[in-house]
Amino acid sequence: MMEELNIKVKGMHCEGCEKRIKNALGDIKGVKEVEADYKKGIVTVEAKAKIDDKTIEDTIDDLGFEVEEIKRK
Repeated sequence: MMEELNIKVKGMHCEGCEKRIKNALGDIKGVKEVEADYKKGIVTVEAKAKIDDKTIEDTIDDLGFEVEEIKRK
């Protein structure tokens, strides 16, 4: 079962921010692919299994960014 999450993230200002988020979320077990767009403030996660919202939020918060919303497709 594949799952796609669209995450609205506050505080990304550059490509370096994108890279930090992509690397951190990519390390979560079950995550297949991560795309980040600092201009839109959106991070898209493609996962092979269901990922807990709290895991996503905690990972992004630990980097100094803020999760505003998580939408599942």
